[in-house]
Amino acid sequence: MKTNTAASRPDKKEVVITGVGVVSPIGTGKDSFCSALYKGTSGIDHITLFDASRFPTTFAGEVRGFDPETLLAGTEVLKATRERRVLMAAGAARQAVDDAGITADDMAEGKGGVILGAGVHPVIPEINRLMSSGIYPHLFDDDSPEVEKFEHFVEEDGSGENRVYPIYNRANGGTLAVARQYRIAGPSHTVISACAAATQAMGEAYHLIERGELDIALSGGYDSMVFNFGVYAFCLLGLMSTCNENPATAMKPFDLKRDGFALGEGAGVLVFEEKERALKRGATIYAEVAGYGASVDAYKVTDPHPEGTGAAIAMEKALSDAGMRPEEIDYINAHGTATPKNDRIETMAIKKVFGKHAYSVAVSSTKSMIGHLMAAGGALELIATLLGMDTGFIHPTINYETPDPHCDLDYVPNKAREVDFSTALSNSFGLGGQNGSIIVRKPR
Repeated sequence: MKTNTAASRPDKKEVVITGVGVVSPIGTGKDSFCSALYKGTSGIDHITLFDASRFPTTFAGEVRGFDPETLLAGTEVLKATRERRVLMAAGAARQAVDDAGITADDMAEGKGGVILGAGVHPVIPEINRLMSSGIYPHLFDDDSPEVEKFEHFVEEDGSGENRVYPIYNRANGGTLAVARQYRIAGPSHTVISACAAATQAMGEAYHLIERGELDIALSGGYDSMVFNFGVYAFCLLGLMSTCNENPATAMKPFDLKRDGFALGEGAGVLVFEEKERALKRGATIYAEVAGYGASVDAYKVTDPHPEGTGAAIAMEKALSDAGMRPEEIDYINAHGTATPKNDRIETMAIKKVFGKHAYSVAVSSTKSMIGHLMAAGGALELIATLLGMDTGFIHPTINYETPDPHCDLDYVPNKAREVDFSTALSNSFGLGGQNGSIIVRKPR
């Protein structure tokens, strides 16, 4: 494999991660998230955000007790929207900025950017459906019965007037809110590539800084599919677990008895920064970003390529970009969705890329605890990897009881492993065959 590390490419900047922010089903803030990961805590329980009793799956990874008033106290975004996903993104960004010890001035004059992964917004199709029926709420008085039909997305702006805020009711609403919150005038991108979105967003942030186009970037992802249509759609696809009697044990990545995933929600934002800049300001560095790779299966919308072709390409590209051999990877944070096909095919792809080393490298699934956060998943999974690297443990794949002969790697079952590791690869493989892999290592 050809070596092409940043050290051998003087025109390329080195990139580090200096801050993290988390809003998740198992904790808000890096400390509570890290503690829950170590303990193997499940954040999966029965849905409370709406009545899911009619669906085959009645549970999800909700962010329970989400308190934007405290998390975002004093910010303008609270006045602009009550859209849950946008507030999660803004909350995670605020934590990451505080953790990195930076201010809006550090990202001014085009030196900073925001690149986030996001999912499709549930409100717009509903607005379009109702307006197609001839219902236009702004044409009616507040006491009109038609207005009641819009209560789920009409917000109170504090002046006594009900208004819709369409600028934040879009897929890029969180990205815009974060950019506005920190007066970021540089590139502002939203990546919409399903379950690979956050990882692909972080890969883009890494390359923008590596090329010298940015000094610093807020990157990661935010999403929630825990709403009526989201749960309904994935039930129709047959991808959801139906272990309603005990939701905490429903997510069983790589286990023989796995029957699908639980949806989750949340946001993860990381501060990516040019290394020399970070060192000059005395920043605490979690890790260096070593490499990134992306691919597409070009196969089916709902199924991964049966031979793991796209997944293998993404991992191979990440290794090549890092100038690393497979044997140099200590840990893999797997996509690990607990669906019968995905886990088997991801295992196959890991074996294809890593050869004999596949049986030596530790592999675990964050999703076993938080559920499938779709566009946000890759960000929280990379944060889980960084926190483990920083504190000396690999978090477990919980609910692993019955080995699957087709999934025969070391999945760190049920209990955290206290071990120092220096390098890690994190995988995200999305619906439609969109793939991303990112490699991090301890700072040198």
